[in-house]
Amino acid sequence: MTHSQHHEIVVIGAGICGATIANELLERGKAVCIIDAASSPATACSSHAYAIAHPHIGKGSPRLLRLTRIAFLLAEARWGSVWQAHGIFQPTKKDKEFVLEELEDYLNTLELDNTMAVPLNARDAKKVCGISQSGVWLPRGASLNLLETTQHLLQEHSRLTCLWNTRVVRLENRDEKWFLFNEADQPILSADKLVIAAAMESKALANSVGVRLPLKPVRGQLSIFSVAPNDPWAAKLPSVGISGDGYCLPAEHLEDGSYRWIVGSSFDEGEDNLSPRDSSDEFNRAQAKGLVRYFEGDPDGLKKLGEFVGIRCVAGDRLPMIGVLAQRPGIFLATALGSRGILWSALAAKLIATQVLNEDLALLARFGLAADLVAALAPARFFAGALAAPPALGALASNSKPVFPSGPKTR
Repeated sequence: MTHSQHHEIVVIGAGICGATIANELLERGKAVCIIDAASSPATACSSHAYAIAHPHIGKGSPRLLRLTRIAFLLAEARWGSVWQAHGIFQPTKKDKEFVLEELEDYLNTLELDNTMAVPLNARDAKKVCGISQSGVWLPRGASLNLLETTQHLLQEHSRLTCLWNTRVVRLENRDEKWFLFNEADQPILSADKLVIAAAMESKALANSVGVRLPLKPVRGQLSIFSVAPNDPWAAKLPSVGISGDGYCLPAEHLEDGSYRWIVGSSFDEGEDNLSPRDSSDEFNRAQAKGLVRYFEGDPDGLKKLGEFVGIRCVAGDRLPMIGVLAQRPGIFLATALGSRGILWSALAAKLIATQVLNEDLALLARFGLAADLVAALAPARFFAGALAAPPALGALASNSKPVFPSGPKTR
């Protein structure tokens, strides 16, 4: 191995998360090598052109609710010039009563002011966003083309090295350096610090250094429908995004008078098959009816134009794993982003860069990332007690449930 094959910082995975982390480090003056098995950036879930972004306001742990607000603000600051801020409406759940004052109080506890979240009754929602349902209007909600964004993040740079068509299958520590090996068990290069941002492939890479990550795949299929201008569906199509049981983008009025409407997505837990399925399209047609409350609509009015199938990577508690991999000095993880890749990537860039550069974690407080939130993201939450064991004793098995370090009580 020649000297030129050693890098201070290597990022494995050239999707939206790996690219954002690499870009953050470049902006801080560091040289970065990014490596991917594909021939170009963003070939898996990050090839998605229709991802949406908004703070989470529904069910979830207090930490999740606080984190998605922070992550949304970071994403907005990073990508606000290129994302489509069309607004997103979140309808009231069918089993929930809409009480304006209670919802206002709840949004205040999440520190969401009226520039970010506005509760609306059905009459006002019709005026503001054309939807005759009560719910919450998220005026800064947006969508982002992940493929174009990732490619832009990895454009040519004097301090950026990109290695394509290079699959890393195992890692090994020698003399305080991390060596990366290919499928022929040949060393590819070495690094002082290594960021693993490879979605489900992160599991095998961590396993090669004796750490078992509790990750699982979730298959999702997005459907792209065409609606004829004279079809009854045309009068029901939304001009804003909707996020509820499933989600949809605003309908796009095409030059020929028809409409293009993107609806998703199926949720097939534990599956990693990328083949399109007619059953997933049927599921999304049913989702579409619920999103716009057009239950009597003829599903044949939603003609299939295309689809996008992606495999999301999730952890058991639905929070991402972002941070240093304890007991494996020099390795950092950014995985389990699930369906919130836009948000978690922006947050991961700040947190991982701070840790890689050995900066004071207290600096993250300016973004709202208090110590308890950093702990909630840390991979170590799945290894309570186990990581204290010397590596020689064997693989570090994860607990089935995360164990959060104690911290300030959440609001």
